[in-house]
Amino acid sequence: MINNPHKILDELKPSKEFFIGIDSDGCVFDTMEIKHKECFCPAYIKYFGLQKISKYARESWDFVNLYSKTRGANRFKALVRSINLLKNRKEVRAREAELPDLTPIIDWMGKETKLGNPALQKFASEVNNPIVDKTLEWSKEVNYVIEQMVHNIPPFPFFNETLMKMVKRADTIVVSQTPLEALVREWKEHGIDKYVKLICGQEYGTKAEHLKYSAVRKYHPDKILMIGDAPGDLDAAKSNGALFYPVNPGHEEKSWERFYTESLDKFFNGTYKGEYENSLIKEFESYLPENPSW
Repeated sequence: MINNPHKILDELKPSKEFFIGIDSDGCVFDTMEIKHKECFCPAYIKYFGLQKISKYARESWDFVNLYSKTRGANRFKALVRSINLLKNRKEVRAREAELPDLTPIIDWMGKETKLGNPALQKFASEVNNPIVDKTLEWSKEVNYVIEQMVHNIPPFPFFNETLMKMVKRADTIVVSQTPLEALVREWKEHGIDKYVKLICGQEYGTKAEHLKYSAVRKYHPDKILMIGDAPGDLDAAKSNGALFYPVNPGHEEKSWERFYTESLDKFFNGTYKGEYENSLIKEFESYLPENPSW
């Protein structure tokens, strides 16, 4: 567990006029599909006994994590929402599937913001609860399978040249809910870790906390930008009075090309906020539904 993560963020000193926070999975790297479909979901079915409803379990997991407004959510929050969606499906009830009671995990999330394995490990040692232990085992297996599975996936086209352009005028950090170990491994694998001031994973708290402690009151609000591919990234930006640039799901290359050729210049010259940003956010919000079709 990282000691005093907020202190580490708070002690970051501005070295440039602008600040940019960047999400990683699905935003910089095209890793969302492989991680959720090949790593998260199989372990979700295995550990929570969802074999008899595997089709619906997969639909719920993919909807929550890839194809809805909760895309990019913390894994434990995503787990709770996925199970809740299953509870309401008539097909699941018809098969008399037994779903886990995640109340202890919900209670833990209500008290903890650093929603990662180290904090859950500590909680598990304190409560000695079977569902907490099972959730921790699931989360550990997910990390192991991701480490084995997810390699050789470079950043989206236009990202590397955009990053080089960004860091000339902006202090840049990674703002993510992915475990820190995986983030560092992926950024180092492609030689881009050295261009950011800090890589922040779930161990550093929420994305909103990452921005709050690293940027707010250090830079002018109109000179703080969050880049992300999920509504949670937008929420993190707006809760801190920052600007937001969307990397649209399914249109990532086009989004990075637009940012490189147009949007970043607008951010730097002070014409990004207002009508231009609003139009991008409106387009972004049209891509992801809130509720499933079933």
